[in-house]
Amino acid sequence: QVQLVESGGGLVQAGGSLRLSCAASGRTFSSHVIGWFRQAPGKEREFVAAISKSGGSTYGADSVKGRFTISRDNAKNTVYLQMNSLKPEDTAVYYCAAGPALVDNSRLYNSWGQGTQVTVSS
Repeated sequence: QVQLVESGGGLVQAGGSLRLSCAASGRTFSSHVIGWFRQAPGKEREFVAAISKSGGSTYGADSVKGRFTISRDNAKNTVYLQMNSLKPEDTAVYYCAAGPALVDNSRLYNSWGQGTQVTVSS
């Protein structure tokens, strides 16, 4: 089992950037696909991006392609989400979780972190 903790959220103006971190405890971090999801008030949880165990493959939602980049450093037990060109519609609580493969179905993920708030002002 892996425990995940998100950090790096905050308030940023539209067009700005943030880098989120998902830090893991446990020895099995490199054995897990890690995904990022987000949930805005009144909306369902939405897939953002996922990265393979080695970091060699990624999968992202169309809504963030070209703006968000997912990466990982297994030596540091951390996955990152670099978010550029942020838009007000990116405002949400962002979560990371461990998954079985590069899939966008949140029901297949577990070990969810507590989330970090991202707010983009217009």
